[in-house]
Amino acid sequence: MVTSPEEVPVTPVHWIGAVRIIRSVYPPIDLFEDIADPEDWPLLISAEQKTNPRLMDTIGNIDLIPPERRVGGQGASYLMAPFTHTSPDRPSRFSDGHMGVLYVASDFETAVHETIHHHARFMAATAEEPGWTSQFRELILDVDADLHDLRPIEPPDLLDPDDYGPAQAFGSALRAAGGDGIVYPSVRGDGECAGLFYPDLAQAPVQGRHLDYHWDGDTVDLVRDATDGTVYRVV
Repeated sequence: MVTSPEEVPVTPVHWIGAVRIIRSVYPPIDLFEDIADPEDWPLLISAEQKTNPRLMDTIGNIDLIPPERRVGGQGASYLMAPFTHTSPDRPSRFSDGHMGVLYVASDFETAVHETIHHHARFMAATAEEPGWTSQFRELILDVDADLHDLRPIEPPDLLDPDDYGPAQAFGSALRAAGGDGIVYPSVRGDGECAGLFYPDLAQAPVQGRHLDYHWDGDTVDLVRDATDGTVYRVV
């Protein structure tokens, strides 16, 4: 049975201090951070491209975000980047990679479990040697959105741990129907996750801790808080 958007209730979601974890290799994007009014961006981009042809490698495809849903100012990079840097080589649960989704967890532990699952898959696929492998940064933000809510029904086709096909089709249909995103029980941890279709559904992103992940050759078994050196075992 395939779940359709019409079968899923819509619920107001208000999370204060939700968590997203991203790779530390991605720096803030000056355009989004320094220019507060998104209405000015197209003209600035056009002017800058004349002297900096590699600008779009940094900014990404801003046309993927409707002008009225763009955000600017401090921390805006963390909200905009998932939508301007998309690729079919990087699909996710609710997108085949052609359109962006901002994934957020309800709490730190759930965000860690979600992240280490995907990191472990990459490390295994590339046959990486054991060790402290990659640095990540914790983002703390608020979510305020009316989202299609999978929590009451937990449809197995959309929450399959490995097969994202039905969930990607659902996400595409929901976006086409004007939906703003999805809230759902985490498949990897005990908390909840949200997949937001537009950057203006989250607010006030600030950087939290820097984290190191340890790969033991089979899974991510340790997480280190690079701020104070505390090491946590993943259970």
